[in-house]
Amino acid sequence: MEDEITRRDFVSITVGASIAAATEGQASAQQRVAETNVEIKTSDGTCDAAFIHPATGSHPAVLIWPDAFGLRPSMRDMAKRLAAEGYSVLVPNPFYRVAKSPVFENASNFNFGDPAQRNKLTPLMGSINAAGAAERDAVAFITWLDAQKEVDRTKKIGTQGYCMGGPLVVKTAAAVPNRVGAGASFHGGGLVTANPDSPHLLATKIKGRMYFGIAANDDMQQPDAKTKLKEAFAAAKVPAEIEVYPQSQHGWCVADMPKQANGQPIYNKADADRAWGKLLALYKAGLV
Repeated sequence: MEDEITRRDFVSITVGASIAAATEGQASAQQRVAETNVEIKTSDGTCDAAFIHPATGSHPAVLIWPDAFGLRPSMRDMAKRLAAEGYSVLVPNPFYRVAKSPVFENASNFNFGDPAQRNKLTPLMGSINAAGAAERDAVAFITWLDAQKEVDRTKKIGTQGYCMGGPLVVKTAAAVPNRVGAGASFHGGGLVTANPDSPHLLATKIKGRMYFGIAANDDMQQPDAKTKLKEAFAAAKVPAEIEVYPQSQHGWCVADMPKQANGQPIYNKADADRAWGKLLALYKAGLV
């Protein structure tokens, strides 16, 4: 059910030009964006979500999978920025099975060094990472998107995810291969494991273009992951770019990330903007 109050709320936002446009000296035009709170029926319950899109017309759809802090203002801001580029964007609450959003209003105060705070994440992440949960959700969300007048069903759908959302992107692309034309994982965790259900082994089921942006500390902890990703997607003949961001830490794309233990910010605006440029280029190529 749509929230009638938020459906009347429109915000005008200005976004910077994409990297390519900036180099050409072009300015990004202002676009009016509509934000609506929606509820989506799934086989496991009712998912609360944000649907954000240009105020007029139909556009390619994008599904954003949040990180472990879930649907909150920073994720809505990403969706608004993407909608201003001409996409109809759905950001679900990935934890709807156990909690309504926002579970966290802001991630900046989270202390990873506090076991009690870390333990709060365990049941949340477990609910979406349970066997088959993400795949069922992906089908439900994409079916819902395809029923919206703001979505251009003649175009492929894109999906992007952050941290925990990285593997969910891969699962989505594999679960609905005929609709997903592009997927992007930014500082995704658990993309390559020793388990038989490791996300990278789903490459053979994927038809869309893929992009994997890897944080420096993730690469340091698992240096062979990038190689295994490359090999899996190359063997499957799926176009995939795998890139390490040597100046950025896990979480660098998300503006409200808490600080590192040394007091330095995790969010890296320069690299986040670079990753955003990669995302827009991916969607331009894949959502056709």
